[in-house]
Amino acid sequence: MTKIFGHRGSAGTHPENTMISFEQAYKDGADGIELDVQLSKDGIPVVIHDEKVNRTTDSKGFVQDLTLSELKKLNAVHKFKKQYKHAEIPTLEEVLEWASRKQTIVNIELKNSILPYAGMEEKVLELIDKYKMDHLIIFSSFNHYSIARLNTLAPKIEKAVLYMEGIYKPWDYTKWVGGSGIHPHIKAATASIILRSQQSGVPVRPFTVNDEKTMKRLFEEGCAGFFTDYPKKAVQLKYQN
Repeated sequence: MTKIFGHRGSAGTHPENTMISFEQAYKDGADGIELDVQLSKDGIPVVIHDEKVNRTTDSKGFVQDLTLSELKKLNAVHKFKKQYKHAEIPTLEEVLEWASRKQTIVNIELKNSILPYAGMEEKVLELIDKYKMDHLIIFSSFNHYSIARLNTLAPKIEKAVLYMEGIYKPWDYTKWVGGSGIHPHIKAATASIILRSQQSGVPVRPFTVNDEKTMKRLFEEGCAGFFTDYPKKAVQLKYQN
């Protein structure tokens, strides 16, 4: 069965990468959530997509230049000001504590392809170990050096390479760098790529799939999963089939 992952929670309907959004995706029946991790100035893994806080909060500046205390004071309601007065930037620990109780899958995207966060992998793995979440975690990153590093540090946790454009035999490439799955942009996730990858034992989970026609195609092709801003819509479609 094709698994549905709430992209940054339910980012199409709720403030992305906040507990409000993650809880909604879970309530809507998503199999898992996807989130993004950066490090604060004091080295705490925090859940926010951009390297800067400008787009999703009421402030400006780089995440890496702000302490956790400073980040917690920001309002991350983003474009949903009318529906919500306030939403915090969560720490990864807060999300994992919640997810461990719900026993829901968490795809952790390490945002270390633009800014090299030293020790990020170790800090994240420490939290996963604390909440005994190994079996519910999928790592992904556009930084494939990080995938290789994670494979050395935690060989049993699932890892997938993120990519935007064509990679030659991505089912072989991901194994070469230490991954076990691929997370291509939906435009790079052709029927042939999905079929050949999954025949090679490499699950394919494209991003970001928001239109019903594409969702239906992925269900029909038996794609391992996909990431969507609208998990409720995807879940409804899945059980119509």
